[in-house]
Amino acid sequence: MRILALGLLLWSTAVLAQVQVKDAWSRPTPPGAKLAAGYLTIANAGASDKLVAASSSMAKRVEMHITLRDGEILRMREVKELGVPQQSSLALAPGGAHLMFIDIKGPFKAGAKVPVTLKFASGREMKIELAVR
Repeated sequence: MRILALGLLLWSTAVLAQVQVKDAWSRPTPPGAKLAAGYLTIANAGASDKLVAASSSMAKRVEMHITLRDGEILRMREVKELGVPQQSSLALAPGGAHLMFIDIKGPFKAGAKVPVTLKFASGREMKIELAVR
């Protein structure tokens, strides 16, 4: 039984190591703000996957958004998933895909960390922190 448990632990560690989050950050928000955006890069050394949800104790909900150009206007649209290509990366960055924190519970202050849980279609979950800068 111990060998099986050790094998499962090593397998799950190897699977999780295939997806890494880099440069997770958010901008400071002014007092009274109800929205904030989060940015990060998901590097995937394994099979393709999809980011299907995100949550944070710092917001009522977290949505995944993309930015689309409509003539001269940029519009944000909520999406239900963001693909994380095999052997590649997904960048969430200003002007593109991003996490939208809705009804934040207080200002995001410079130097603070915002806890976020990312959920993937594969079933894996990752707990990360966004640096507010």
